[in-house]
Amino acid sequence: MDVPALLDWFDETARDLPWRAAGTTGWGVLVSEVMLQQTPVARVAPIWQEWMARWPKPSDLAAATQGEVLRAWGKLGYPRRALRLHAAASAIADDHGDVVPADVDTLLGLPGVGAYTARAVAAFAYGQRCPVVDTNVRRVVARAVHGAGDAGPPSTTKDMADVAALLPEDAAAAAKASAALMELGAVVCVARGPRCADCPVFDGCAWQRNGRPAYAGPAKAVQKFAGTDRQVRGLLLDVLRDTDEPATKARLDRVWSDAGQRDRCLDSLLVDGLVEQTPDGRFALPGEHGAVSPRG
Repeated sequence: MDVPALLDWFDETARDLPWRAAGTTGWGVLVSEVMLQQTPVARVAPIWQEWMARWPKPSDLAAATQGEVLRAWGKLGYPRRALRLHAAASAIADDHGDVVPADVDTLLGLPGVGAYTARAVAAFAYGQRCPVVDTNVRRVVARAVHGAGDAGPPSTTKDMADVAALLPEDAAAAAKASAALMELGAVVCVARGPRCADCPVFDGCAWQRNGRPAYAGPAKAVQKFAGTDRQVRGLLLDVLRDTDEPATKARLDRVWSDAGQRDRCLDSLLVDGLVEQTPDGRFALPGEHGAVSPRG
């Protein structure tokens, strides 16, 4: 792969994302990476900006209640990510001087921070040379380097080695290369309908040389949302986010007609700590109105 050409392309065409702005702290990058998990950039950008204005430091978020955090999370989905960020903020404030660590191993010790997120923060916030591998990067490497139609099943060891082999020795250039690989997969080398005419590494692409073979693996299941527990959980949380008072069970019952599924989803929200019950039997976001977690 022509990495210098990739870097030039990134310098010229990279999207103007708010967390890429000069002066963005490690905290801002960490928040963006957690929000971006399974969520499109367009939905994340305005919420990220609101969070940074409201909670510019980890200690600011740590001082908020879990209920406030869940309200601010809005409709980003997968709200347990918000609680993990809240827990990470507390750990950073208490144990790391209110500064997000730069070391991958230390980052991995934070609540809810996994291998991808730790390396993304180290690279994008602190300019470290470490491979950052997501779905987009795996697809680019599979096509451009290996000539395959799809990356196939993940293999942490192989995937990390493939990307590490592409990174320049200079740390700053390596960090930019990691961002550029991700950008290429997100906007050009997309899963369906890749824009090969706009690709900066087209000339050396092994997939092109191989005749652009199609994906040969098993058909991938399409994730549905309508009618799933995810949808019902979201509807129940919407009720609690949209009111300043605890909600009765009768009020929650109105959001979904299937009583069995609705009650199962409410129970799961209680177990996950996303909803708590008040002493009078109503329901509220955690930390509000004297609500008590069933686990507490």
